[in-house]
Amino acid sequence: MHFGIIKERKNPPDRRVVLSPEDCKKLIHKYSEAMITVEPSDIRVFKDEAYIEKGITVSNDISACDVLIGVKEVPIEALVPNKKYFLFSHTIKKQPYNRDLLNAILQKNIELYDHEVITGTKGQRLVAFGRYAGIVGAYNGFRTLGLKYELFELPKAEDLPNQLALIDALKRIKGVLPNNLKILLTGKGRVGNGAKEMLDAMELKKVPVKEYLHHTYEEPVYCQIDVLEYNKRKDHQHLGKADFYEHPEAYESNFMRFAKVTDFYIAGHFFGDGAPYLFTREDAKHKNFHIKVVADVSCDIDGPVACTIRPSTIAEPNYGYDAATETEVDYMDEKAIAVMAVDNLPCELPADASDGFGEMFLKHVIPAFYNGDKDGILERSRMTQNGKLTERFSYLQDYIDGKE
Repeated sequence: MHFGIIKERKNPPDRRVVLSPEDCKKLIHKYSEAMITVEPSDIRVFKDEAYIEKGITVSNDISACDVLIGVKEVPIEALVPNKKYFLFSHTIKKQPYNRDLLNAILQKNIELYDHEVITGTKGQRLVAFGRYAGIVGAYNGFRTLGLKYELFELPKAEDLPNQLALIDALKRIKGVLPNNLKILLTGKGRVGNGAKEMLDAMELKKVPVKEYLHHTYEEPVYCQIDVLEYNKRKDHQHLGKADFYEHPEAYESNFMRFAKVTDFYIAGHFFGDGAPYLFTREDAKHKNFHIKVVADVSCDIDGPVACTIRPSTIAEPNYGYDAATETEVDYMDEKAIAVMAVDNLPCELPADASDGFGEMFLKHVIPAFYNGDKDGILERSRMTQNGKLTERFSYLQDYIDGKE
């Protein structure tokens, strides 16, 4: 099998890569029949020379490759017909801006495998950048807090080399955080636990829900909550997390009890279809709504976190939300909720994010090419084949036909 690591061509530029030079070396060492060609790139976090030093071929000619591996969408004009592609296509939710891309993939007889749907037998995602979104999102949230209240200035995450440097910067500002600061973190998946890594690295005190809601402290504290702590059944039954996922319509938000006592909120949860919004625009107008800084790592626009009215950018990560007028304002405005809602956070930590993603890709995906796909990894993630949608993704037919 001949693998190709393609150049990222989407704007804004993305410096991440699925397989680092070290990952490529490990792949070839384990599978002696494997070949790898890396397309040259002047933006990739790992330089071309780093691949060459590991004995990996770097060439503009990827025509001999069977499988082309990238991160973001490939511009239509750069798609190579009759190849297998691994990438984030951003089409599985029928995103209108990528309808033409999916049609082009079908027309060019490309076999598309989407990173987002690479799953295990129980449906769990096997490769993802979520941990790094949580890591950078938590850091950026503290940066926003410092800027809004003119307490401290942190460098941008993209200007620091790795997670350890981010942690070092956060440790330096711990002493100037307000003594009574309360931080709320939603989510216990990859994203939420990535953010938790940063809070724990700062040695912030973690407190349970009951204490968080009713106690005051003389040091900064945080509380990490899951879906059944910020949602409750309308009929007041307690039927467990599985019931919430199966019947989200039977639940309503119980988030306002946290909003009344929280200063800084990190949104690291997954929001599923039909689930209640955490807080609405009306909730944010309530006189007891206390949150002043939101780091929305999940970044669902006009959704469960009412103040997230648009994504922000790495260049301009912060904006303000005026709850009274439901409009965007300067985040430094006294009335504003300061919002950090960068929607491509792992791009700010490209080396670490690439290393982590590559480790998962080597563990879960590459073996499928050599073991007959015995666990169905490739089968489940294959979206297109022979110029048609696969059965699992046939629900996209109306989307590609322009009917939705």
